[in-house]
Amino acid sequence: MRKRATVYDVAQAAGVSIATVSFTFRRPERVRESTREVVLEAARRLEYVPNASARGLAHGRTGVLGLYAFDMFLEADGSRGARRVRVEAADRDDGERRAFADDADAEDFRVYPLYVDEVQRGFQLECARRGRTLLVGRGPGAEGGRMLDIASRVDGLAVFPGTQKPEVLAQLARRLPVVGFAMPDAPGDLHQVRVDNAGGARAVTEHLVREHGITRLEFVGAPEMPDYAERFAGMQAALGDLGLPVPGAVLDPTPLAAADPYPVVRRLAARRAVPPALVCASDQHALEVVQVLRDAGYCVPRDVAVTGFDGVVAGRVASPSLTTVRQPMEAIGRAAVEILTESLAVPDAGPLVRTFPLRLLTRESCGCPAPR
Repeated sequence: MRKRATVYDVAQAAGVSIATVSFTFRRPERVRESTREVVLEAARRLEYVPNASARGLAHGRTGVLGLYAFDMFLEADGSRGARRVRVEAADRDDGERRAFADDADAEDFRVYPLYVDEVQRGFQLECARRGRTLLVGRGPGAEGGRMLDIASRVDGLAVFPGTQKPEVLAQLARRLPVVGFAMPDAPGDLHQVRVDNAGGARAVTEHLVREHGITRLEFVGAPEMPDYAERFAGMQAALGDLGLPVPGAVLDPTPLAAADPYPVVRRLAARRAVPPALVCASDQHALEVVQVLRDAGYCVPRDVAVTGFDGVVAGRVASPSLTTVRQPMEAIGRAAVEILTESLAVPDAGPLVRTFPLRLLTRESCGCPAPR
């Protein structure tokens, strides 16, 4: 059996002190970027996982499961993104409306639980039910130092999609069970919890065409995210099957928290040339797009139909309420714990994959009546 690499091996290979190696994983902001890259490259080459993992293997399992999430509202230096998003909410009982202003003291849709929050809640509830301790970590960056540090303290790890390099995930999966959420292109050793992204996008596309007579649809959202790419492909396939024009590329590939939000949509809005329907990669994209259109004088859905994907609470309380594809987010989080538990019990069972169906929720933003 191959000898497990130690902090001393990494330090020697990188030409740094063991303290620098330790800081790279636990306090990466204290290490110069160029040095950090050298250390992490040495760690990847040696398939090094920090010492806590080795201690756990030597003295028995920790009883802890880890959950690692990118933070879509953190910049590379860890500060909050400058752009804030306004959501106009409606009180369904008396019609009172509140506009959340675009200033430093205003609330916005981030006060509502998002996809990551709802999945995390399911993960936490299932850990509690099984008597497991939960360790949560999050942060930006593709290097994997913080994720490896979390992995060093747990028996198994669940990871949200982000900018993690595939080789880092593959390295982890050789050392402990790892579950990926929404990672259709994940390394082969990873367990996965997935949803039918293409089927969900097909359902919302067919609804817009068949129920609202819309024959030109465009997609908004960053196609480099694998789950978003699946959703775009589902929309393309549905349009092709319906004999309608199929867009060859995403209309506006703006990622979440971009410094320049939706420039293509804004340019089209300024020319009064926005297509009749915008199918958005997520509810967060859709809520932002609705505000961009409102600022340009458009009325949703009278002028443009807008749909989302995920089914977060903010979409239900927004005005107009958001037509979306609902993911069973709590169940997704619980399933990750189940998979990690099963994998720990039967380590050589091979990658486990669970796929959840989705549900179309029709609301006002596509022209349907408000839900009762």
